[in-house]
Amino acid sequence: MKKIVAYLKDAYTELVYKVSWPTREELSGSTVIVLIASLIIALIVFGIDSLFEWILKLLYGIL
Repeated sequence: MKKIVAYLKDAYTELVYKVSWPTREELSGSTVIVLIASLIIALIVFGIDSLFEWILKLLYGIL
């Protein structure tokens, strides 16, 4: 039991005193970048999927 308590104390000390947490502005900026990158990647995947769908319909004569 002493090892578990020591582990929890060490984890708390590290999280409170040693970890450098981002400021609200840094976090907001990173969030916006991630959202924009996700949107761009989703649009690229949608475009490639649409292209492959068109090619397959063309090959199978459905178009």
